[in-house]
Amino acid sequence: MSPGSGASTSLDGGSFDTFFEGWLVRHEHYLEELLTAQQQCSEYQGDDVKDLITRVLSHYQQYFEEKSRVAQRNVFLVFAPTWLSSLECASLWITGFKPGFALRLVFSSVQDLSREQSERIERLMEETKVEERVLNDELARVQESVAAPPLLEMARKQARRTNVEGGREEALLTLRKALEEVVAGADLLRMTTTMKVVEILKPEQNVRYLTAATQLFLNLRNLGLPKDANTKG
Repeated sequence: MSPGSGASTSLDGGSFDTFFEGWLVRHEHYLEELLTAQQQCSEYQGDDVKDLITRVLSHYQQYFEEKSRVAQRNVFLVFAPTWLSSLECASLWITGFKPGFALRLVFSSVQDLSREQSERIERLMEETKVEERVLNDELARVQESVAAPPLLEMARKQARRTNVEGGREEALLTLRKALEEVVAGADLLRMTTTMKVVEILKPEQNVRYLTAATQLFLNLRNLGLPKDANTKG
């Protein structure tokens, strides 16, 4: 779910790799806190649980903010993120997790949903599917607009930071702007969907949900990194 010297170089892929390493360390610490809160729920006061939930959500928000800065600098990088394993990249939907999958995770991680909560989550799933289709269609239109090999090659050159012929610069800028808008829309849907889930669930249910989401992220990474290492080896 990412960001040299000076501000101009803080937004490239290598700098984001550095940010992501620190973010992962914090991610593991938050998982420990969530597991502790889940296992020792009787010792956690309501305000403590709410504070933990707020901090975990802010942690994820930081990732999206840094990734947004990378996309604004060079949107092609977030479509081929160097900070993720191949397995993680294969699971991406428009540069991040698919909101509908996050909603399905609610049903597998929270077993004591009330009937009203279940109905609200199901309605949210239907609404989210519509939003996902809109973004899928928009991305498809962008991809169709760059189907010609010359423009695709421009995109590859831009991702590699090589020179683009001046006559094609305007077309490249249009492409970048369109992709930036799609990515921003997808990230907004991810965050708004998560916040709506948090509003539906009770604090102790949110702890279980966020624990499952945080564990899933790390499990996928722990599976993907060794596979990449074996491939390179």
